[in-house]
Amino acid sequence: MVATSEPKVILLVDDDPNDIELTLRAFRTNPLGNQVVVARDGIEALDYLRGTGAYAGRNPAHLPQVVLLDLNLPVLDGLEVLRRIRADERTRRLPVVILTSSDEDSDKLAGYGLGANSYVRKPVDFRQFSEAVNRLGLYWMLVNQAPPR
Repeated sequence: MVATSEPKVILLVDDDPNDIELTLRAFRTNPLGNQVVVARDGIEALDYLRGTGAYAGRNPAHLPQVVLLDLNLPVLDGLEVLRRIRADERTRRLPVVILTSSDEDSDKLAGYGLGANSYVRKPVDFRQFSEAVNRLGLYWMLVNQAPPR
């Protein structure tokens, strides 16, 4: 019997179409052999992780390698998404990187206080943004050793 493994997934949670496109373009320029799933609000992100809503039928045991989470989201903001991820036994150890334009100390404190693994401010310049996303991808997909599932 040949074991098959699920593709490594990055869950990108962002509502800004420009930031989504820049992030996807950055991953395309330096492919890591991973799939990027985009959730455009907090509820969609939680539905993906839980296998509910539009993602009903998706096996929630197959978690992404990392969640790239914006803070400024419609419906349910990023900090509340993070709070719910950490409150759920199935996802509490899931690596979550806050990837946001906010440079507010209060957001950094709140994010780390809720269990974010990293806080990265989105650079304004495309080249710098692309480089930051590539580094994030390389670290979380290839270097980091995730906890056993």
